[in-house]
Amino acid sequence: MSEKILFITGRLAEKQVRQVLEKMQPDFYYKVHVMGVTVAALITAEMIARRLTDTGGADRIVIPGRCRGDLDMLSRHYGIPVERGPEEIKDLPQHFGMAAHHYDLSQYQTKIFAEITDAPNIGVDAVVERAHYYKANGADVIDIGCLPGTPFPHLADCISTLKQEGFYVSIDSLEDADLLAGGKAGADYLLSLTNKSLWIADEVAATPILIPEVHGNLATLDQAIETLSAKNRAFIVDPILDPIHFGFTESIVRNYQFRQRYPDIEMMMGVGNLTELTHADTSGINAMLLGICSELNINHILATEVSKHARRAIKEADVARRMMYAAKQHNTLPKHISPDLMTVHETAPFLNSREEIESLAAQIKDPSYRIQVSSDGIHIFNRDGLHSATDPFDLYPKLQVETDGGHAFYLGVELARAEIAWQLGKRFTQDQPLSWGCAAQGAEPAVDLHTFKPAGSTLKKHEE
Repeated sequence: MSEKILFITGRLAEKQVRQVLEKMQPDFYYKVHVMGVTVAALITAEMIARRLTDTGGADRIVIPGRCRGDLDMLSRHYGIPVERGPEEIKDLPQHFGMAAHHYDLSQYQTKIFAEITDAPNIGVDAVVERAHYYKANGADVIDIGCLPGTPFPHLADCISTLKQEGFYVSIDSLEDADLLAGGKAGADYLLSLTNKSLWIADEVAATPILIPEVHGNLATLDQAIETLSAKNRAFIVDPILDPIHFGFTESIVRNYQFRQRYPDIEMMMGVGNLTELTHADTSGINAMLLGICSELNINHILATEVSKHARRAIKEADVARRMMYAAKQHNTLPKHISPDLMTVHETAPFLNSREEIESLAAQIKDPSYRIQVSSDGIHIFNRDGLHSATDPFDLYPKLQVETDGGHAFYLGVELARAEIAWQLGKRFTQDQPLSWGCAAQGAEPAVDLHTFKPAGSTLKKHEE
């Protein structure tokens, strides 16, 4: 027997809810119940419990995505599951599709080594502070970078302090003395050893990470691999990823060739040569490189945040590795798993067409302005009419807020957001900040829908 679902909504959204459900042609029976509220976002769990006296035999209740309150209370009250739907009505098809394909993003396979490249030039306290930042963004190992010809008298102090703070630590240098000192100070990994410096691995317990003795020549790794394997020592190999136009494609092939030769050896990829040395948004670069890591079973990456444009590279790599792991586990494409790497554009930015917005505008009976965005531009409307433009300055003379500074400021902020959303192809929701995925520091804490939040400047005038 098909499931029966009761959808709760407000008066303004009723028509659109019915239209979307009809187009979905779902495999469940449904009924739409309209609460005595104009705007669906103003419905609360307590209000539903008071006003909804008959569920009509429903097996499940779906309430508006922005509805606040305790849904467990509602589930107990009605004896059936109660859940929040998507924030936007047009997302109902995706909501029901994704409900059937929930992806667990708590798991990953690739470890992130986050390098503090200027460790010799900053103090121990600054190193520890940076390490906590990297860990909060997903780093598994803090890499202490050494600079050629730069004294590093506090190297041992940095490593021992980080170990006391509970971090896994690696030391990154081409100088034997630095690697030896770092290993003796308690580093967990040594970057990077060649066959010539392999003796250091006999002096310390740290796991060596090997690179070719001759750049690009995988054969120069064979002896080191054979030596460590004979000693039953754990190790990792980094065939080296080169920047674009300086051997990038060949280095990708080299990583592939190494994996073909050694199917079971642990590998590392230094992604910073792409994220740091390519002036493009790093979210897409990280997605691509972590996809390669997923295919080749490269379980360690070395990442950096040196260039200003790469300031979120660690977090992006963390999101990318979780997405790729989930996609691999489910044997699916890395699509519709997480929106966090969709930092500039969105898969469905414009929810309503101009015609649908015009239909909604015709229902408005109050003076408060609503703002929506379609592929045609920005639309602002109230009971007195609908105005459309691609430049917010063209709208100002029509809004009659010259003597209302507060209202003018509010509309200015919202129209600026709407213009950015239209230009880039992003979702715009009035009274809500634009979403930038993991590219932006969170300016607002995550909304707790168990608590009551007063309606925004536009919606509060419609509460009944």
